[in-house]
Amino acid sequence: MSSIFSKIISGEIPCHKVAETDDFLAFLDINPNAKGHTLCIPKKEVDQLFDLDETTYNRLMAFSRTVARAMQKAIPCKRIGLTVIGLEVPHVHVHLIPLNTMEDAQFIKKEKLTSEDFQATATAISRFISIS
Repeated sequence: MSSIFSKIISGEIPCHKVAETDDFLAFLDINPNAKGHTLCIPKKEVDQLFDLDETTYNRLMAFSRTVARAMQKAIPCKRIGLTVIGLEVPHVHVHLIPLNTMEDAQFIKKEKLTSEDFQATATAISRFISIS
């Protein structure tokens, strides 16, 4: 059975896309810890991070770095945090979260954004993406 992320990749479910390559997709989390909270995923459905082959793992981290650097330019924050938990969706995903305090990384307080806020944020981050 396809994960919700596979359905996003196929276009069955819409998302606020930030970046995309042939193998990876970055999009805004719909239940964000902070404005700009982004998920980076491989397009190939694999449940756990350490089950990725080494090449895909390294390329996912490089893709996530590219997205995080763009986020730093687009989203006012002290830093971009990275976490991989993987319990909520059985498809590898890297959380990139704009952080100003430790509480921003706790997945307790959630940000409420309008559809317009999501679109403006995705567009702002996308402007700084340069994938070769």
